Amino acid sequence: MRFYMQGMDVRSGLERQLRRQSLWLKESWHYLLRTKVLAGAPRSRALDVGCGPGYVLDALSPIMDIAGVDIDPDMVAMGKARGLAICEGAAERLPFDNASFDVVYCSYLVLWLKDPERALKEMKRVSGGWVLCLAEPDYGGRLDHPGTLGDLRDIIAAGIRRQGGDPFIGRKLRHLFRRCGMEAEIGVHPGVWNIARLTQEFDDEWRLVAELSGPEAELQKFYDAWKAALADGSLFQYNPVFYALARK
Repeated sequence: MRFYMQGMDVRSGLERQLRRQSLWLKESWHYLLRTKVLAGAPRSRALDVGCGPGYVLDALSPIMDIAGVDIDPDMVAMGKARGLAICEGAAERLPFDNASFDVVYCSYLVLWLKDPERALKEMKRVSGGWVLCLAEPDYGGRLDHPGTLGDLRDIIAAGIRRQGGDPFIGRKLRHLFRRCGMEAEIGVHPGVWNIARLTQEFDDEWRLVAELSGPEAELQKFYDAWKAALADGSLFQYNPVFYALARK
């Protein structure tokens, strides 16, 4: 895939994507937390599950005191190098006592878990108050225009499945929370970019498409169609990103 993958380091690409996601949704996260979760409460102690190098932790640290946990030792080392309170551990076996935190949250994590129900039950166990999924996408709801991009949604979804993920996790959040004994408020973050923003994000978006679709996918025609639609101003792209907020 000559057009966007040459010279790309997968680890640095993942780190860059995690940083982008934290910047996209920071304003929406702050609004949800301030109005629905933290409203009027003293400063909360929170846990970021699957925190990676800590970019979401950075984004939310102005409004909560946050520790992080991640299964990847390299990500943990990156966060610690920046002075963050991050430790190593799996979402399904969190290394914390019951009710250790006021808020326990994750973002872009549940879709990659083999046993998301077990992870949510662990998040519930170590929370004394709230359990949150702050961002989980649903690629079944993805919209691409013009029609020459119509099959891209299915290619990405198939690639996520091959990598062990669930591309339709967003629509399943209410059911997952209920199976764990929690009633969650479900919503969708705003996320329609204008042409200027789509142009700005072009290279990084195609790195993400390639990573999610996998090396087996034939993406050249979609790349060309996307670029042509961007040039003539007809491009529209939307992928719903859901959130779930539940009090124990």
